[in-house]
Amino acid sequence: MKILIRNGRVIDPARNFDERCDVALAAGRVIAVGSTPAGFSANKVIDARGCIVAPGLVDLAVRLREPGHEHEGMLESEMAAAVAGGVTSLVCPPDTDPVLDEPGLVDMLKFRAEKLHQSRVFPLGALTRGLQGEVLTEMAELTESGCVGFSQAEVPLVNTQVLQRAMQYAATYGYGVWLRPQEHFLGQGVAASGSLATRLGLSGVPVAAETIALHVIFELVRVTGARVHLCRISSAAGVGLVRAAKSEGLPVTCDVSINSLHLTDVDIGYFDSRMRLQPPLRQQRDRDALREGLADGTIDALVSDHTPVDEDGKMLPFAEAEPGATGLELLLGLALKWGQESGVGLSRALAVLTSEPARVLGPALGTLQASAGQLIDGGVADICIFDPNEAWVVAPDALRSQGRHTPFSGHELPGRVRCTIVGGQVAFEGWQAT
Repeated sequence: MKILIRNGRVIDPARNFDERCDVALAAGRVIAVGSTPAGFSANKVIDARGCIVAPGLVDLAVRLREPGHEHEGMLESEMAAAVAGGVTSLVCPPDTDPVLDEPGLVDMLKFRAEKLHQSRVFPLGALTRGLQGEVLTEMAELTESGCVGFSQAEVPLVNTQVLQRAMQYAATYGYGVWLRPQEHFLGQGVAASGSLATRLGLSGVPVAAETIALHVIFELVRVTGARVHLCRISSAAGVGLVRAAKSEGLPVTCDVSINSLHLTDVDIGYFDSRMRLQPPLRQQRDRDALREGLADGTIDALVSDHTPVDEDGKMLPFAEAEPGATGLELLLGLALKWGQESGVGLSRALAVLTSEPARVLGPALGTLQASAGQLIDGGVADICIFDPNEAWVVAPDALRSQGRHTPFSGHELPGRVRCTIVGGQVAFEGWQAT
């Protein structure tokens, strides 16, 4: 299909491009940004007047809940939520049921996702069999099946020797290791350690749970040379350690969730289970440091940490509630809100959703690598068109995700997605306000 996007403000953070111009698409590729090629005849013309035309969003932390947790989210509903939020590429962790530790399971997931013709799905393979932290998976076979890296998801790897061997193997073949830094024994609580957790009688997770894990990871990176992505940094001390590691030249990247970027432990209020999240919400000084780290590039990417949870999982006392929240459809709005409040500008707010997460994935993107997260001639036609001037109120019942629980219910967010194009095909259209 040939598509012509007219009258939009085109922003490509990867090359500091910001102009009002046309974009022509054909055969799944961008064939022109600017002047329309002579003789180009579009099958579909999209009038993007008043809208921003940006690269499709790349989300590095999305639980699709399938296989194994279909009662919390079906592939169809979560993929529909992704394109409704402008997300054209997403990374899913391996903690499905069964765990993504065999090539056949990865093949099945990718096959089902591709049949839906919506967002591109990039699975993470399990670092150890069954995420049990004992035996390494067949990383080469999982990579051939389409895994873009290897992770323990939320399961800490207690045995440091196993972690070292995994990182040595990954470094040998150039695989990425994705780890959430949390020390196993200190990370058993349900809220961030502090006066609020004490007052509410909730078991706490100290900052040391994150910093101890980071020290271990960095020491092993120095020994093995493995490329590590740190998932969902949550503390000011953690940001400081990552900043120092990058200054040292260690091959590490990291992300932060939309929840930690906007909320603090005070938002738990009177045991609001919508705020039962992983990692737990920390104090305002931590949130401020996370915002600063994202602005100055210490933190590479902003993620939705999309984790649909059903009614049975949330309608429980806070300490017993299942952690998680829906976030795919809120990612763009919360990034724009951060950009406005922090004064970093629209280009940086989009960069942490497009070019920067694509850079984290790097070679794992295969044929998409050269143009992922960008709008360039000859690049892949993954595009998000949104109206930056239209605010909308988060209404759980209006979300397309099967998980309706979000800590941002009732919040007003900027930026409504009007159209999402994946591989040159329109995957979502929402021109009429709802």
